[in-house]
Amino acid sequence: MKATPLNTIKLGGRKVDYRVVASKTARKLRVRVGLNGVEVVRPVAKNDSEVQAFLLANERWIAGQLERVERFSAVRKPSRKKAGEILYRGQPTPVRVEEVAQRQGANQVAFADGCIAIIRGRRSTTAPAKSLENWLRKQAREEIGRRLDVVCGKLKRSPSKVYVMGQRTKWGNCSALRNLSFNWRIVMAPDFVLRYLVTHEAVHLAIPDHSQKFWLTVQSLCPEVERARQWLSANSHQLLVDLNQVCPE
Repeated sequence: MKATPLNTIKLGGRKVDYRVVASKTARKLRVRVGLNGVEVVRPVAKNDSEVQAFLLANERWIAGQLERVERFSAVRKPSRKKAGEILYRGQPTPVRVEEVAQRQGANQVAFADGCIAIIRGRRSTTAPAKSLENWLRKQAREEIGRRLDVVCGKLKRSPSKVYVMGQRTKWGNCSALRNLSFNWRIVMAPDFVLRYLVTHEAVHLAIPDHSQKFWLTVQSLCPEVERARQWLSANSHQLLVDLNQVCPE
């Protein structure tokens, strides 16, 4: 696959490399800033001059995000998580696999006494890691649904569809079709982080941009915005643990 070429622009007194990704479905220019750099999603109707003007118009926000990424990269250390343990609702939680010879059918996952147990029969062909992921996805869908009901009721807005997915680059999204999607791994984070992420995307149903009005609305519905953002900045890598290493075959 051919690599997307890098472009360079001067923002906030520094040279910033960025990639442009053309999109046939995007309706407006969007910029993403993360560990992999700056990426601009460009509708096919937009040209390079419009991309540069868009970046210059948002240079303060981009510079701030780049500083956050650099601070995170400087303090981030390799994860040395104890084998057989994950974060669940923000708490380090042991995971154990129990084989039951008499058990028939699918694996069962249960949470009790601060531990997640995966109960499988000796003839089960489903990997424990897959059963754990499926269980976490279910917990995420239920908790996201509960929080959405509260926030959307206050906003008097409702999404077209809600998806719980396995994105590797974002925690949530609100599409132009008013579809909300969330990463199932947010159920591993503390409750205040999940509340913030759900509130953030739900508010986009009413306010599509990141204007001052948007942030004031998010803050009014979820006062722990900054605390949640700081937690994600420092700990989001802990949510990306490989479940195959937590509960190997």
